[in-house]
Amino acid sequence: MFVQEEKIFAGKVLRLHICAADGAEWQEEATEDTSVEKLKERCLKHCAHGSLEDPKSVTHHKLIHAASERVLSDARTILEENIQDQDVLLLIKKRAPAPLPKMADVTAEEKKKQDQKAPDKDAIFRATANLPSHNMDRAVVQTNMRDFQTELRKILVSLIDVAQKLLALNPDAVELFKKANAMLDEDEDERVDEAALRQLTEMGFPETRATKALQLNHMSVPQAMEWLIEHAEDPSIDMPLPGQAPSGAEGAAAAEAATSEATAGASSTDEEARDELTEIFKKIRRKREFRADARAVISLMEMGFDEKEVIDALRVNNNQQNAACEWLLGDRKPSPEELDKGIDPDSPLFQAILDNPVVQLGLTNPKTLLAFEDMLENPLNSTQWMNDPETGPVMLQISRIFQTLNRT
Repeated sequence: MFVQEEKIFAGKVLRLHICAADGAEWQEEATEDTSVEKLKERCLKHCAHGSLEDPKSVTHHKLIHAASERVLSDARTILEENIQDQDVLLLIKKRAPAPLPKMADVTAEEKKKQDQKAPDKDAIFRATANLPSHNMDRAVVQTNMRDFQTELRKILVSLIDVAQKLLALNPDAVELFKKANAMLDEDEDERVDEAALRQLTEMGFPETRATKALQLNHMSVPQAMEWLIEHAEDPSIDMPLPGQAPSGAEGAAAAEAATSEATAGASSTDEEARDELTEIFKKIRRKREFRADARAVISLMEMGFDEKEVIDALRVNNNQQNAACEWLLGDRKPSPEELDKGIDPDSPLFQAILDNPVVQLGLTNPKTLLAFEDMLENPLNSTQWMNDPETGPVMLQISRIFQTLNRT
């Protein structure tokens, strides 16, 4: 009677190809129920010519399945490790663990760290105790190192006056105004994203509420929807935002009135035209007045501050809520009135700025005037104008002149 091979052995016999780290290769036969540890012992005996030199040698080696790059577990069988017939296994010696540092080495390392450590306050006083002292008026040093952002506002106030006078002297002043007014309308950033508004209104939210939610949440539809759901029962949900700009219809009417005044000014005498244009530029400034961050206004008003105080605080502190809160709780310096003071026209800084050819050319561009007005009332928009190809070079020259004179 024929007896199958599978019935003789406890499991199916697999023929495995073993590769050692020294380049030796051979075939090992093992049943499926053979543990990886037993297979490893047989492989080591083959390498050691029939005997294990060190009982720990088994634990210091590992078998790796070449195709999958898996390290085989000693406790599992060949079947459990999914080893197939004719698979290639690698016999590798494990890396020896790094030796623990000696006490002398630890001390040396600690000493090195101490040597590289920066001196503390007491060590500095001990090292400088014998040096001669010099009396220095720290207040004068701090005053000389003027803050660019603080000084920039004064510079812009004065440059706006100069730009207005230069544009008023231009024979094409009315046309320049029309161009400036058109750019002002194009740059209006309070327009609501129509696609975002449509998404919210299609969900069933009223248009006025959806508009308010988008303005409060920087035109983000998910955040606006969250806000609408959260404030659905709020009695003030339909109230206009604090410090909100006039509606589109009012803005358009103001622009139309300003344009008609410009045309009327063009038909009168030169002196009247200049006076009329000055009034027009004042209207541009009112049209582009400071826009307080609505979220910050609401948060600060919830603390008990008056709306006008909050808007003044945000204007002084560039729409930074935390700084505005500190201003409201502190001495409230500088005051909002101080923000409208220009730089001394006879100062070396202002004279150097006016003598710069790039600035001179830029002051004849109505877009530069609008940039100055915008940065004056919305300092956070400075980056936008710095990156503009027309106004960026002017701002760069002002910054360089300031830094140069500040160092001297």
